[in-house]
Amino acid sequence: MLFFKKVLVFLPVVMVFGFIAFCSTTVPYDGPPADLVIMNAKIITIDRDNPRASALAVIDDKIVGVGSDSYIGQFVRDGSTQVIDGDGRMVVPGFNDAHAHFGRINQDYIDLRYTTDPKTITEKVAEKVAQSQPGELIRGGRWEHEMFIDRQWPTKELLDSVSPDNPVSLSRADGHSVLVNSYVIKQSGITNETPDPYGGEIQRDPVTGEATGIFKETARSLLNTRGVRVERSPEEERARREKGWKDAFELAASLGVTTVQLPRVNNVFQQYLDQGKLSLRVYFSGSLGENTDGYQRYVELQNQYPRTGDWLRFGFLKGYIDGTLGSGTMLVFEPFEDEPDKTGLPRMEYEELERRVIAADKLGLQIGIHAIGTKANHWILNAFEAAQKTNGIRDSRHRSEHAQILHPDDISRFGELGVIPSMQPTHAITDKRFAEKRIGTERARAGAYVWRSLLNAGARIAFGTDYGVEPLDPLEGLFAGVTRKDRFDESDTYWFPEQLLTLEETIELYTLGSAYAEFMEDRKGMLKTGYLADIVMFNRDLETIPEREIMKSHVVYTIVGGKIVFQSEGAK
Repeated sequence: MLFFKKVLVFLPVVMVFGFIAFCSTTVPYDGPPADLVIMNAKIITIDRDNPRASALAVIDDKIVGVGSDSYIGQFVRDGSTQVIDGDGRMVVPGFNDAHAHFGRINQDYIDLRYTTDPKTITEKVAEKVAQSQPGELIRGGRWEHEMFIDRQWPTKELLDSVSPDNPVSLSRADGHSVLVNSYVIKQSGITNETPDPYGGEIQRDPVTGEATGIFKETARSLLNTRGVRVERSPEEERARREKGWKDAFELAASLGVTTVQLPRVNNVFQQYLDQGKLSLRVYFSGSLGENTDGYQRYVELQNQYPRTGDWLRFGFLKGYIDGTLGSGTMLVFEPFEDEPDKTGLPRMEYEELERRVIAADKLGLQIGIHAIGTKANHWILNAFEAAQKTNGIRDSRHRSEHAQILHPDDISRFGELGVIPSMQPTHAITDKRFAEKRIGTERARAGAYVWRSLLNAGARIAFGTDYGVEPLDPLEGLFAGVTRKDRFDESDTYWFPEQLLTLEETIELYTLGSAYAEFMEDRKGMLKTGYLADIVMFNRDLETIPEREIMKSHVVYTIVGGKIVFQSEGAK
């Protein structure tokens, strides 16, 4: 099992915590009663010194004891302690999603995830147009053309016949390509003569040169998708926003997600915290933009939301250097197998990347850069190394957001440089359908989603989902980590099984690994005395059920800071 180095836990200066922290679980307990106790469970603690337990106790927002039922039973007082009977079910630390585009859920968004027949796109757009007024923008996405029956890119013809009077914009699942209708193309003033912008591509008909409706990467900025504004009262707009955020928080709680990393600065999180309604912890990000003089404002945000905080903390500056595997825009050294004239689209020249990284690092800021392909990851590792040489070595914990396809020579550099591969296990089981078609079997074997190789080389991986590119549910990530199999194909076999993880390792990368990535491994990511009481209970023991049953399981309780934020129907 993978474990991180032991860290010193700084407990509050309260006698009860001081006493409990240094007691063995055999010492009688005569302190104050616990607020919450879980008994009779299979607890995977992710704590090297105490890897398994059957019970734990919580006072206020912290864990005050982890051990046997008989030991933890001493914390229970009738009338004061809420006791949850685990009934042998699995309990783990709360899931910390290291890469989630978390925001309010848009009830008008057309969700096309897992669509296999392109005709479904036409049908769903037609339904939405019928409910909308002329000129109103129709938005949706999460389609994946590699799942279509014909595995071909969709075109504007799918949309034009049912949306002659509305702009339509449908993002690909990765968010790096978009399908629009002729209405948008015309409104944007795009013609056959419109050139591709740097780092972008207008997909064109090979015969006529006409835009097909697919715009990749920076070419999306050419689009004018403005629509007629829907008239709503301030009360209606407020109600819609509140419902969208309420739905988002409830979704996270129902899935056992207790922390999200990456959201942009948003006052909603502070408002929910002030109102006592915040049900997850947030590590939000800024932008690794062109204007490096503006990075100082992120230093101020870091002071406003410091790393000593437990709920809202300023995290890292997010940048982009390439596109994606699915859109064929990730930056690689060798040409794609299916498009031998292409090697991806860089978002900027290397020199510009290095300039931004050195400037942000000099201010003591953490940096996370979207990097999918081999060349993209090589570039960001070079830039992080250049920052160390220029500014000196510190505990920066810079990150590669995705680190999906690596050159074998760069795998060891993550550990050597202290760069965190912030990875999403479900990308492997989504992308395996087309990865070898795009980069070939040997390149895929050597560098595609190489979790085991990275761990063996000393890297500290953080797991997440890339929600809404992928579903937010950690159970899908656990399934991916231990199987690398297709979600839907029962006959599918392990994809490069040498990279498989154990279930406990996968949980650790989703909890303690992600906590390390946000400088919180001293108080989060383990079920350990003195740590924050972020806890998830499943309805079954995921270690003993058939692997295909993992995704069919569900959360029974989600506890954040000692408070139950989700409880499934029928839970005791």
